[in-house]
Amino acid sequence: MNIEEIIAYIVTVENGFQHILDAAHQIHSSYSDEECYALSLELFENQVYQVRMLSVVLLGYVGVENEKALSFLKERVSRDENWRVQEMLAKSFDFICKERGYERALPLIAEWLADGYPNVVRAVTEGLRIWTSRPYFKEHPLEAVVFLSKHKADSSEYVRKSVGNALRDISKKFPQLVLDELTSWDQDDPKVRYTYRLAVKHLLEKEKRGK
Repeated sequence: MNIEEIIAYIVTVENGFQHILDAAHQIHSSYSDEECYALSLELFENQVYQVRMLSVVLLGYVGVENEKALSFLKERVSRDENWRVQEMLAKSFDFICKERGYERALPLIAEWLADGYPNVVRAVTEGLRIWTSRPYFKEHPLEAVVFLSKHKADSSEYVRKSVGNALRDISKKFPQLVLDELTSWDQDDPKVRYTYRLAVKHLLEKEKRGK
C-alpha cells in the first residue's frame, strides 16, 4: 500500500495501537529518515487522531538520531489533547530510549522528567513501564525507584497515577526496595498519599495473602 492507502485504512480503525505501529513500520521501511521526518510533520497537522498517532510513531523512529524530531515530540506532541496521541508519545519515547540504549538515554530521561509539563513527564513514567523489565534498570532498579519517586507529589494527578502504578510494578520484583522508599514518604501531604496508595497496593495484597 502507498501512504494514501495506509492512511485511508488506519482511519477506519477507532481503537488499538498495533495497526498504527504496523503502518509506521511499513512507511519507515520504505522511506529515508529525512522523508519520514518531513512526512511526520505534515501528518501531525491532520485533524484525525489516528493520522497524528502515525506521525508520532514516525517521529519516534526518526528521533533516535534526529534532535529536531525529538524536540517536536517534547514541545508539540505533548500538547496534543487526544489521550491516544499521548499514549503513542509514551511508546515513542520508550522506543528512542531502547534504540539509544537505556543507560545512554539516562540524561534524556532525566531531562524529560524535569520538564514540568505533565504529558512530557508521563511519557517517561508510563513509556518505560515496566521499568525493571528494561535493560539497565533491570540491573539497577534503585535508579528507577529514585527517578519515579521524585514525582510522588507532582501537581498533576495524571502523573502521580502513572508514578504510583510504575512503583507498584517494580514492587512485584523488588518489594523491599520499594517498601524502603515508601516508608520515607510524608503521607500528611495528600498528593504523596495518593501516589503511596497506588504504589503500595501489591505489597498490601501480598501481605494479606501471607496471613
